[in-house]
Amino acid sequence: MPENPLIHDQDAGIERLIEIMRRLRDPKTGCPWDIEQDFDTIAPYTIEEAYEVADAIERKDWPELEGELGDLLLQSIYHTQMGEEAGHFSFQSVVRNISDKMVARHPHVFGTESRDKSAEQQTRDWEAIKATERAGKAQQGTLDGVAVGLPALLRAYKLQKRAARVGFDWPSAQNVLDKISEESAELVEARDELTQDAVEEEFGDLMFVMANLGRHLGVEPEAALRRANAKFTRRFEGVETRLSEIGKSPADSNLEEMDALWDAVKADERAALPDK
Repeated sequence: MPENPLIHDQDAGIERLIEIMRRLRDPKTGCPWDIEQDFDTIAPYTIEEAYEVADAIERKDWPELEGELGDLLLQSIYHTQMGEEAGHFSFQSVVRNISDKMVARHPHVFGTESRDKSAEQQTRDWEAIKATERAGKAQQGTLDGVAVGLPALLRAYKLQKRAARVGFDWPSAQNVLDKISEESAELVEARDELTQDAVEEEFGDLMFVMANLGRHLGVEPEAALRRANAKFTRRFEGVETRLSEIGKSPADSNLEEMDALWDAVKADERAALPDK
């Protein structure tokens, strides 16, 4: 079978990528690994690529972001190719669906509604439109449509945000802080007196309330934890660097020495901050 010239046309745009994926999935002449994949096996790669996009943004690595966005786009193409093979949908139907959705959700841009709204009002309007869409899909419950496959911390945040819209929420951040104290005490009790299963349950309750505190403080918990992870990585690498300068590694050190180096790294970071 002659190869489609689109595959080698660097100016062919999205049609080239669609054709490359179609070719990779061809049951007779495609790649054996790609042919074997299905929605379930590809989904973890899709999630991983989304996080790599977020990581590149966090690091402000724009050349890296360009590549990661391409990898994420490939995931969409992969799923749409499999959807087309199974007769579920096509790339064009996916594009039409999201285009229609964006037009419908922005009546103040593409319709007759006024654009003279605050961002807060636009957010409320957006959520009202989404609620109408969920009703059309027979999703009647307040929490319907919050994806089960989301990272647990992000899903906790979204579940609580959804519940808050119907008034199921603490009045203030102080109430959440009081609840955190309560959950912390219950975790200590479980650790000292109960089973490991109870410890896990109480630990989960504490994390759930921490996610809610983030919402009350205007902090997205998943982003905050990514930032904390990055800070820990940066500082621990600083500890390793200082140890290597004296001919040692973490395995040759002890907690007291590494803790002192940690404090030194932290102090240097703070000293390097611009004066406010």
